[in-house]
Amino acid sequence: MTIPNHVAIILDGNGRWAKAKGMPRSYGHIRGCENLETIVEEAKDIGIRYLSVYAFSTENWKRSRDEVETLMKLFRSYLKKCLKIAEHNQICFRVIGDPSAFDADIQKSIRTLEDFSREFKEMHVQLALNYGSRDEVTRSVRSLAQDVAEGKIRPEDITSEMISSRLDTAGIPDPDLLIRTSGELRLSNFLMWQLAYTEFYFTDVHWPDFDRKELLKAIEAYNNRDRRYGGVKEA
Repeated sequence: MTIPNHVAIILDGNGRWAKAKGMPRSYGHIRGCENLETIVEEAKDIGIRYLSVYAFSTENWKRSRDEVETLMKLFRSYLKKCLKIAEHNQICFRVIGDPSAFDADIQKSIRTLEDFSREFKEMHVQLALNYGSRDEVTRSVRSLAQDVAEGKIRPEDITSEMISSRLDTAGIPDPDLLIRTSGELRLSNFLMWQLAYTEFYFTDVHWPDFDRKELLKAIEAYNNRDRRYGGVKEA
């Protein structure tokens, strides 16, 4: 079985999972965060080299104040745990998105984690925090526009590769497989530029119940696809 080099996951269904069990949404987020720790290590064990997870979007600020505060507490705890996960597994962690909206202590934890794990090579994990693909592309275009205004480049010299080099994921290969849990069939503003040739896999399983078995099912489905570009199987 061919293991995709880069897997991206939209972590969905924490709240619905909790509601089905008669528990508050915050409980679902706690269990979802615990499951992320597990899946990171499972993915490394399977042989996935890059894992990108959508943890908090630019739109998630619109959720209730209590839910956002719960998520911020989880981020504070999880970012500290990531230091141990990184050291134990030799994983390089990178945050994509715009961290400037977070409180200063969270921003500091992000910098600490990235600096601490920068040289680890066994696996690369991208945490999408305050991330939105349109925001990411907009920031990339603004950066190029500034270079044009300063005479560093000409508009006609701009290529897709140059745009990619200004994205948060610069230097990271595009995902081979996107997984979205909990039955939703949309991208929700996640890695829209990078997913141009990615295989999609949707499952009704809520994120807290997504385990190694479900991950392998997604990879098996990926292997059964006929791809005409950079594919698993030739048509």
